[in-house]
Amino acid sequence: MPTDTDALLADLLEKLTDRQRRGERVDLAEEIRLHPDLASEIRELWATVQIADEFASGDALGDPLGSDDPAELSSGVAPRWFGDYELLEELGRGGMGVVYRARQLSLGRVVALKLILRGEFASAAEIGRFRVEAAAGAQVEHPHIVPVYEVGEVDGQPFFTMKYIAGTTLSRKLAEGPLSARDTAELMLPVCLAIADAHQRGVVHRDLKPSNILIDQQGQPHVSDFGLAKRLNLPTTMREVTPSLEELKREGDSRSLTHTGDILGTPSYISPEQAAGNRGEVGPASDVYSLGAILYQCLTGRPPFQAASPVDVLLMVLDQDPLLPRVVNPRADPDLEMITLKCLQKPPDLRYVSAAALADDLRAFLASEPIAARSTNIGQLFSRLLRETHHAAVLENWGLLWMWHSLVLLVLCVITNVLKLNAVTSFKPYLSVWIIGLGTWAAAFWALRRRAGLITFVERQIAHIWAGSVICSCMLFLIEIQLKLEVLQLSPVLGLISGMVFLCKAGILTGAFYVQALALFLTAIVMAAFPDYGISIFGLVSAICFFVPGLKYYRQRRVGQTA
Repeated sequence: MPTDTDALLADLLEKLTDRQRRGERVDLAEEIRLHPDLASEIRELWATVQIADEFASGDALGDPLGSDDPAELSSGVAPRWFGDYELLEELGRGGMGVVYRARQLSLGRVVALKLILRGEFASAAEIGRFRVEAAAGAQVEHPHIVPVYEVGEVDGQPFFTMKYIAGTTLSRKLAEGPLSARDTAELMLPVCLAIADAHQRGVVHRDLKPSNILIDQQGQPHVSDFGLAKRLNLPTTMREVTPSLEELKREGDSRSLTHTGDILGTPSYISPEQAAGNRGEVGPASDVYSLGAILYQCLTGRPPFQAASPVDVLLMVLDQDPLLPRVVNPRADPDLEMITLKCLQKPPDLRYVSAAALADDLRAFLASEPIAARSTNIGQLFSRLLRETHHAAVLENWGLLWMWHSLVLLVLCVITNVLKLNAVTSFKPYLSVWIIGLGTWAAAFWALRRRAGLITFVERQIAHIWAGSVICSCMLFLIEIQLKLEVLQLSPVLGLISGMVFLCKAGILTGAFYVQALALFLTAIVMAAFPDYGISIFGLVSAICFFVPGLKYYRQRRVGQTA
């Protein structure tokens, strides 16, 4: 049976989706203000709906040109003539634009001409994104980026033209199977250099994928389709072709032309921060991740993540690590594998610092020199050891509950110690306190967490580890009875059990929990040295181990809700 929270989220999504389909503006910020406790769930689910809609809109090639009627332009069928251009054939279309091979009559050259798919029915946001693509393409100048020739309008219909690249795409090339190690490095090196140049000019692509890399008849790659580009700065040349500020304020953000919670890009190639909607800052490191995803497909013949639906792919991007390339393709080169995996790190700062640095490693690989992906130092190792993983965001759901858990645990331990100091030797009171008390709290903890919102896969894993520790803690009394030991004689083992739980959490959530694990391991020794007060010592240390991170992530969640 769905919970009340699940039903509320379903109703909200249905309402927002209906508004969007009717052409009304969706004010996500207002819904979050009305439901602050569900802020993260609303953002993530709405972003998932957005990417599913974008993906469902299709990316297939259209039919060849077949009509000469200009009136059919806005419906996706091209006229034979468009201003100074003769449209020769349709090359392809996506959710927003359509591209034709065209001849520019005044100069007698063949170009690629792009129009907005919806023509005069396009919204201001669609026009804005279209102009951003034209502006980004015009802003960057690199031999391996498809250059923009002209930006203009014909009868109110915006268009821009680009160099026509006769050849194929990397996507079609990879459909035949993975590339050799040298071919992969030689093909991707100029792509990385082109993206590095775009970043220096203040442009982040945000939609790098094999189908956006054109390969000419000489085998040289060219990066195309800056339709989702983000501007890190706003040069004058780009201001001249972007919508007015008033127009953009009506439609959304004036820098990225996207709304809070939007997910932009193709699921199999986008970075975790893009898949998370507005939870991550998208920048040059996001393009580095996408370049790694392309490298992965070059090595294996498939993208890093594949699933039955775009939503499943997004969840994999957020929560899972890709299979090692050599598991998918045993012939994949180990050095290129290391380069690829460095690009695909979930935390952005563990990737290459720039696309230029990635290019340097590819150049070193081609020259049979040592690659930077294999080198590290003690400082880097220590930093990685203590850092948060991409799963650490789930701790915001547990902050308040962990603070309560610290209190419950301390009370149980103090009661137990009072029983021991009063020379209670019967196991029944202890069993009652721990099995009934701790078991009841564990059930209440899980019920309260379910009421707070959707439960992730990682949270279920941690819950199983914690449940195992609760069972082990209670079974210590039964083992003492079986071995005919005094009550609480095995209590120092509690420190070892709890230390192992935090050790697991350190590997899954954040390396900071290694501190708690070490503290609890040492607590077991102290408990053995001071048996009369050992259980109270354990309760105090355990309470601190839960309360400190609980307070941190509780505050972090509150800040996120008010932001």
